[in-house]
Amino acid sequence: MIRILNGFQMEVVCYDPYPVEGLEAEYVSLEELFKSSDVISLHCPLNQETRHIVNDKSIASMKRGVYLVNTSRGGLIDTEALIRGMLDGRFGGVGLDVYEEEEGVFYEDRSGDIITDDNLARLMTFPNVLVTSHMGFFTRDAMQAIAQTTLENAYALENGLPLANQVGKEMTY
Repeated sequence: MIRILNGFQMEVVCYDPYPVEGLEAEYVSLEELFKSSDVISLHCPLNQETRHIVNDKSIASMKRGVYLVNTSRGGLIDTEALIRGMLDGRFGGVGLDVYEEEEGVFYEDRSGDIITDDNLARLMTFPNVLVTSHMGFFTRDAMQAIAQTTLENAYALENGLPLANQVGKEMTY
């Protein structure tokens, strides 16, 4: 993502409690990131520290007209706070590939159903909110990469090789 944004000659700042050396971006505090960014893109796991990282307080500190994109985990955003921010005109646009209460809604064709989730229904009324229901990844390159990784993992498992993408049981979201 940093490489893509740099390609648009954007000044990229990021926050990470575990900084990585060599990124073409400047690390700043989370408060500074929220305060100074024109575009905020979330790329983090969902855990106790990140749940509702976007909330009433962080939204109030953001620039008016900020764009918010979440392709990571729905619980990173407090949906009701997001709606309040939308109603207050805080956001230029919001892109959600994930949603806090997506279970039973995403991954299924619900086009003939009435949306019973009031928050999701409300979000979808805003002309500057795009909800892609976990389909934002669905490109030719992404599908080829997923297939390649899956085949490599199956080969490694079958042949007793180290599993590069193994997820431990201790991981929780």
